[in-house]
Amino acid sequence: MSVTPLPVRRRLSPEESRDAALDAARALLVESGPQAVTLKAVAARIGRTHANLLHHFGSAEGLRRALIARMAAFITGTIREAVLRARAREQDPGEIVDLAFDAFDEGGAGALASWMILTGDEDALDPILRAIHDLVDELAAGDDRPIQDETLQLVLMALGDALLGAPMARALGLPRCRARELARRMLVGR
Repeated sequence: MSVTPLPVRRRLSPEESRDAALDAARALLVESGPQAVTLKAVAARIGRTHANLLHHFGSAEGLRRALIARMAAFITGTIREAVLRARAREQDPGEIVDLAFDAFDEGGAGALASWMILTGDEDALDPILRAIHDLVDELAAGDDRPIQDETLQLVLMALGDALLGAPMARALGLPRCRARELARRMLVGR
């Protein structure tokens, strides 16, 4: 009789374990929405225990807060690079619109932010709000454009589009990309 050995689970460093959990949480967010981002689901996805995730994040709320902080750093870093390329005339300024809309819709940031607000955990949005504020302050230095106003418009349009864009465009008989086109016009001044 042959015995099949069990797969050996590689021991991860605390940082690797945390990163794997955040990768799994983001995948669950994109696939199934914020309600799917639970410690149990993330633990199952990465082959770890619920207790292991409790050790790293303290709670499901802690996991979601860490996820939003990570997403904020990635999104603002990507947008910072696009703005700098656009200013150097190496990139279409409309890329910034696409990045913002994609982050809120396809990246899950819109659903996660809404979930946090609707569940009364508005403080969890602090990392993304602080990251956006810091990015705007950095980009506004030496620029005479109303970057704060543009940022407010772009973020609210991208968030609204992520949450209600498809059914609203359908109801109005408009193409799905209409809000993105309007945001692009607003940003590039056309």
